[in-house]
Amino acid sequence: MLIARDLWKSYGEKAAVSGISLEAKAGEIVGLLGPNGAGKSTTVGMLCGLTPPDRGTVAIGGEPVGGDASAVKRRIGLVTQEVSLFEDLGAAANLELFGALYGVSADILKRRVDDALALVGLTENARARPATFSGGMKRRLNIACALVHDPDVLLLDEPTVGVDPQSRNAIFDNLETLRARGKALVYTTHYMEEAERLCDRVVIIDHGKVIATGTQESLLRMLPESARRVVIERSGTLEDVFLHLTGRDLRD
Repeated sequence: MLIARDLWKSYGEKAAVSGISLEAKAGEIVGLLGPNGAGKSTTVGMLCGLTPPDRGTVAIGGEPVGGDASAVKRRIGLVTQEVSLFEDLGAAANLELFGALYGVSADILKRRVDDALALVGLTENARARPATFSGGMKRRLNIACALVHDPDVLLLDEPTVGVDPQSRNAIFDNLETLRARGKALVYTTHYMEEAERLCDRVVIIDHGKVIATGTQESLLRMLPESARRVVIERSGTLEDVFLHLTGRDLRD
């Protein structure tokens, strides 16, 4: 559903992304993992068409993602790190606005709004303003706003930052439901346990390059025999693999 090939992006002399390729199939959650400054957010920006790559291509269902007027962008939903809501509009009004911006016709918009609110558990808060919501409720509404136009691909850039365990679990349930409906999801996170629960495949990037990709099991097999033995003996997790591949130095 989503195919990115050989993406490059520099800002002045600094290379943020250097030749990243990845894909996400329908009904699949792909984790995009990396230390701070690895190029995750720049990659997401290129995947959704907000950041034009210096080189490389992105296609959704075989259609290339182009400039601002590219129609294929309607097939993408984006959930940014920062909550993007109109705080003084009701929850349903936020969804109606985002749906209208995506060109959803009035005759189906109400059903889409109702469905999105039901998915994220906010039906009873349809008229309430996000200014009165908890952080977790805002995050869930933020996801609903990215879904109201029924995209084929959903890009999520650290969507659980600052939320309580109950809201995180609710968000996980939402994403698993979307996968079951055949959506293709790309999920960036710093929380390895999230990737372990959600992701069918993982792409690890560092210094703007893909350094490993595969299922959690295949990533473990990529380790040197000595390191793999240590991880297995410690009942290791994806975090052990991640630290082995990217190092333990601080990335401030």
